[in-house]
Amino acid sequence: MGTHYVVAVAGATGAVGREMLKTLEQRNFPASKIKALASSRSAGSTVPFGDGELLVEELTEKSFEGVDIALFSAGGGTSQKFAPHAALAGCVVVDNSSAWRMDDRCPLVVPEVNPDDLDWHNGIIANPNCSTIQMVVALKPLHDAAQIKRVVVSTYQAVSGTGHKAITELETQVRQLFNLQEPEVKVYPHRIAFNCLPQIDVFLDNGYTKEEMKMVNETVKIMGDPSIKVTATTVRVPVFYGHSEAINLEFGRKLTADEARAVLSRAPGVTVLDNPAEGIYPMALNAAGEDDTFVGRIREDDTIENGLNLWCVADNIRKGAALNAVQIAEKLIEKNLVTVSDRTVFEADAGL
Repeated sequence: MGTHYVVAVAGATGAVGREMLKTLEQRNFPASKIKALASSRSAGSTVPFGDGELLVEELTEKSFEGVDIALFSAGGGTSQKFAPHAALAGCVVVDNSSAWRMDDRCPLVVPEVNPDDLDWHNGIIANPNCSTIQMVVALKPLHDAAQIKRVVVSTYQAVSGTGHKAITELETQVRQLFNLQEPEVKVYPHRIAFNCLPQIDVFLDNGYTKEEMKMVNETVKIMGDPSIKVTATTVRVPVFYGHSEAINLEFGRKLTADEARAVLSRAPGVTVLDNPAEGIYPMALNAAGEDDTFVGRIREDDTIENGLNLWCVADNIRKGAALNAVQIAEKLIEKNLVTVSDRTVFEADAGL
């Protein structure tokens, strides 16, 4: 019998936290104990796990004593406050917020793309942005085959990326409109029902949104190649689950559509659905609840040298968050990296 680990899920009552618990159970993660952690207002409630449920404990600085692996999905501020304490307690943190993604001390990992970056972790590992994860899963095998020079991506992102309140708002607005009522707008700056919002997160001084710059910066860090140029436009659409992306690529050499299909068909974590004549291509509807990243509409772009277009879809809560975090934890175990010697790099962050 192999080693079993004590695992904590911080933010266990949220959409991603619940999906993390579900994923741990479905993948038979080798856990001897799982702790569900959340804010004080959720402490004492329960969350489902397998055939039973877990009692939610309050997340504190002392929550990680005796914990081997902690999956965080509790927001950036919470992660910045508690993740260093977890690391200093000897726990390996996989954090789903944006707090540590561009921190030079922390690897930013998609297991199908850059698993070896886990080798230099100091106790905190960052889970990338949902829209970045699915894109790089598709890009990495193509980059290995023909070296990507430039990426132009436009996203069509589901409301579940914002959380439960956004899911409820879309559902409520649709009902209100069908009943000839004025829809209530609370979560987003404008109505989301039957609309597309070309704004995800706040606008920055350069005219791009924070979400767009996440995709730019994270892609370069994960791919480990600063020569790759990335530009993004991110859009929120009235879909509950599943992010879709239109991706235009420029390569260092000619890569035909047939070659790209063959490369992607062999790639880990990718399913190619590409038969337009039969109406077969990836859709958010089909990706919901699935582990893989789906790619289709693969075609050459004759307007640039060595150009290619593709369409990429994945479940943003699953592969875009919970599954990727659990896969990182699995890879840590496989590489025997759950314990590391030096966590002192996070002492200042913990206020020590």
